[in-house]
Amino acid sequence: MKKITLFFALALLLAFPKNAAAQNESLNFWSDYPNEELADALVLRMSDEELYAQILMFGWAGAEPSDLLNEWVSSRGLGSVKVFGWNTDNTTLVARSVKSLQQKAQKRALQIPLFVATDQEGGWIRHVKGNTSITPGNLSIGASGYPYDAYYSGYYINKEIAALGINMNFAPTIDLYTDKNSTIIGTRSFGENARNAGILGAAWAKGCLDAGVIPTAKHFPGHGDTQNDSHIFLPSINIDQKTFEERELLPFKLLIQSDVPAIMSGHLSFPQLRPNGEPASLSEYFLTEILRKQLGFKGLIITDDMMMNGATMYAGSVSRAFRMAVEAGNDIVISSTTAQLDEPLWTGTIALMKRDSAFREKVKAAARRVILSKLKYYKNKKPAPLYPDENTIDQFIPDKEGQKFFLDQACRSITVTRAKSLPFTRELAGRVLLCGSEPQFFKAGKERWPNAGEFRFNYAMGPNETQWAADNIPQTANGYDTIIICVADKNSATAARSLKPLAKAGKKVVVFAIMSPVLVEDFDWADTVLLGYSYSPYALEALVGAAAGEFEAPGVEPIGE
Repeated sequence: MKKITLFFALALLLAFPKNAAAQNESLNFWSDYPNEELADALVLRMSDEELYAQILMFGWAGAEPSDLLNEWVSSRGLGSVKVFGWNTDNTTLVARSVKSLQQKAQKRALQIPLFVATDQEGGWIRHVKGNTSITPGNLSIGASGYPYDAYYSGYYINKEIAALGINMNFAPTIDLYTDKNSTIIGTRSFGENARNAGILGAAWAKGCLDAGVIPTAKHFPGHGDTQNDSHIFLPSINIDQKTFEERELLPFKLLIQSDVPAIMSGHLSFPQLRPNGEPASLSEYFLTEILRKQLGFKGLIITDDMMMNGATMYAGSVSRAFRMAVEAGNDIVISSTTAQLDEPLWTGTIALMKRDSAFREKVKAAARRVILSKLKYYKNKKPAPLYPDENTIDQFIPDKEGQKFFLDQACRSITVTRAKSLPFTRELAGRVLLCGSEPQFFKAGKERWPNAGEFRFNYAMGPNETQWAADNIPQTANGYDTIIICVADKNSATAARSLKPLAKAGKKVVVFAIMSPVLVEDFDWADTVLLGYSYSPYALEALVGAAAGEFEAPGVEPIGE
């Protein structure tokens, strides 16, 4: 009797397989099955080529996607594309391009849509341009310290790009402002305090999700303690295990606890942890042992751009770097340029999948995670539109409510580090000279001090213009009582220091730090120093308003704690 019962049980299992979706011959991405079951069924139907294509993300140069990128989507089933800052001044064209690529993806048999990504961090990292908001940025949020500001920054920034059909953002940046001389992270950071960065990053990511865009915390395991740029060579961060765990990993732990859906791996070397010098982005130790097993991260791991020298120099070639990225545990491998159809990163990897079952299983597992993430995203209540309407972009960009918020947020962030004569009302300021580069600075200044003079220089001055500014600003300033000058980088700081003798002679020199506060740390000779953390029009308006005494600046400098 037991044998007969067992026989019928086996017969039933064969007749009614556990995964009913796998038996549906007309199955596609939009079929009505549970996400996990459908992901398994889709992966079973995919060729090696389709599995590998699903974990690749390519960008394009030029105003529109190239014929080559279109071919990758149509013929190979490319899984994701990235919108870089080279081609995004025309947001209408961006929306039209995204729509066209998604239409091509939907013509394939399984109809798996694309992830469309960009870097829209806020502050000075703003890859989608046009009329999108130029926001005060992360360090400004760190100065106000309110998770509210982080949440709504993430919400309004991503609400704008979602209107273009962009559904993944490589933000928030939760690297710490540890190396004060670094210009790679700088004001992209929420600050130096690891716990604060994690809390604010988690709030930003929640706002991003609520706007319909997938956030990606970066750059794991932390890019803040180095001046080196991984675009050029592999940065080495020489910290011990204790510092690594208690400082670098803490923001990522907090984001993982809040269920961030994606994390970007950085091209970063930690020689005290891995003496072989391997970058985290190509390291099974960092991605599988630490991120997956130790920290318990279940979401997508996405490489930083593999065209950066920090990855390729260590690996020895682009194709080997791609293979190592998969072996390390990345789920999506990014190239800022579109690969040729016959490049070794494709042909060599496909050949490896066919002869190495273990490697093929890694690709298959990554492809399944990507597809499952897409199912959870696209079958949610509020994804970005699959086919964005290029005719309605002006209704969403810039976001009208966002504009009001960003000005309020900027006001909450303005920080006073030195104030001798503040405020500078029209009566107290006397004759005012405005020195800087940004149109909004001069516009806002003229509204408060209508008779103010102007001294304009370029935002990014070369050595000759810097010397010219340093020579001429003091001569012009002699005829004024109050000089307000913006400092954005080392060169504008040099120009501002030319006013030191005038300050000692009794002129009121007011310094606006419109990027890193580090640039004005030695400006104790100035009458007043205000930190705005950004050249955003909102930050400049807030700086001028604070200087004019319209509100008391409440911000607290988020570095140097």
